[in-house]
Amino acid sequence: MARLPPSNPLEAPSEPKPKRDWFFPVRVVVWFARPFVKFLLILLLISTALVSVFKWVNPPLTYVMYSEYKRLGVIRKDWRNLEDMSIYIPLAVAAAEDANFCAHNGFDFDAIEAALEDGSGRGASTISQQVAKNVFLWPGRNWLRKGLETGVTVLIESLWSKRRIMEVYLNVAEFDEGIFGVDTAVAKHFGNTAENLRVDDAARLAVVLPNPKERAAGNLSRTLQRRASRIAIGATTLRDEGRANCFLPKASP
Repeated sequence: MARLPPSNPLEAPSEPKPKRDWFFPVRVVVWFARPFVKFLLILLLISTALVSVFKWVNPPLTYVMYSEYKRLGVIRKDWRNLEDMSIYIPLAVAAAEDANFCAHNGFDFDAIEAALEDGSGRGASTISQQVAKNVFLWPGRNWLRKGLETGVTVLIESLWSKRRIMEVYLNVAEFDEGIFGVDTAVAKHFGNTAENLRVDDAARLAVVLPNPKERAAGNLSRTLQRRASRIAIGATTLRDEGRANCFLPKASP
């Protein structure tokens, strides 16, 4: 009888090696970042809605107005449309605060670079940035507020016209202690109306903007009077060179 060849013992099936998940770190990052991204999207939607509303609706109150009301017990404010003002008011304010207002998109990088080289942040903030801070935010120099200011400035420049930005700024800026808006300031210091203000008086108003709590347009020091004279010259220069056409009426004297 023929002998059968010995049979090989059955080998246990080997378990497949687990595949390495190369995308696991990415999924972890996405998982952790998802709530933050959702928060940013919600914040963007709310900010866009608010900025869009104030394109048409005049801001009723700002943080600075509220804080001054709490401190002083009373504030004075009134609204004056840009077309009802003397053209010298926005011209003087642009000459004093942001001569490149019509040329930039919210950020004057030349001024920022000059301020950094000078070791100071003064003079680098544009009118658009000041509107973002005054209307939607609060005073301060921390990174959170500066970051929010940057985002809101981009929205303002995207959704508003330059004329609207200038108009809002002139109506929410503090021109004296507890005095907000050019109309109230003109009535207090010059006994005149904003539509009839001369360039010299408009320059006197503009020179107080960096420090309205310690400066008064009706009582300037000699140093500030000389500064106001330079602002008046700058205002007419902006007009004559066509560098203010973005916020002036098409036909201005």
